[in-house]
Amino acid sequence: MPVSRANAKMEMRKKTSNAQRRTPNVESRQAFTLIELLVVITIIAILMGLLFPAFQGVQNQAKKAQAKNDLAQIVTAVNAYYTEYGKYPVVTDDTPIANTADLFYTLRAIASGNANASDAANPRKIVFLEVPDAKNQNQPRSGIKTSDGQWYDPWGTSYKIAIDGTYDSAVANPYGSTGGAGSDPVRAGVISWSLGKDKQLGKNGKFTGSDDVISWQ
Repeated sequence: MPVSRANAKMEMRKKTSNAQRRTPNVESRQAFTLIELLVVITIIAILMGLLFPAFQGVQNQAKKAQAKNDLAQIVTAVNAYYTEYGKYPVVTDDTPIANTADLFYTLRAIASGNANASDAANPRKIVFLEVPDAKNQNQPRSGIKTSDGQWYDPWGTSYKIAIDGTYDSAVANPYGSTGGAGSDPVRAGVISWSLGKDKQLGKNGKFTGSDDVISWQ
C-alpha cells in the first residue's frame, strides 16, 4: 500500500509538471494565430487598395461603351424620323437643344410636352426610340427621368444633342475647330454627346484628353 501511494503521488506530480510545460506552448500558439490573422487582414487590405482603381477603370470603360451606344441610338432615331417625315423633329436651328424632353417625347411616341402634345410632332405614333426609365428617379442614370422627360447618361447628366434645323448639312462642333473632335462644323444632320464622369464639356473646353463621349467619332 505505501508503495502504491508513492507511485500515485509520483504520477500526479508528472501530470502536473507536463501540464505546466504545455501551458506556455498553448498560449504561444494562440498568440501566433492572432498574428497570422492580422497579417492576412493586412494583405487583403493592400490587395483591395491595388485592385480598386483597376475595378473603377473597368467600370468607367463599361459606362463609356454604354454612353456610346446610347448616342448611336439617338442619332439613328433622329435620322429615321427625318426619313419618315421629311424633316427633323422639334428644332428650327442647329444650336444644342436646351431641353431635350420634347425631342424624346416625339421619338418615343409619347403624347406629352410642348412639341408632341396630342401627337402633333409624331402623328403616325411611330416609336423611333425605346429608352427605359431610370431606376433611381432622384439621381437618374442610364434612363429617362419621368418628371422632366430627359435621358440621363451613366454618370447622371442629360445627353446633349444638336440637330441641323437649318438644313445646310452641318452642325456646329461644340468643341470648336481645334478641340480635337473633328472639323467645325460637323458635316452631319444630328450629333450627340455625353459630358462624361466629370460632367464638364471637354478638358479646358477641348475634347482631347477629356472623358467626354461623342457620336461623330
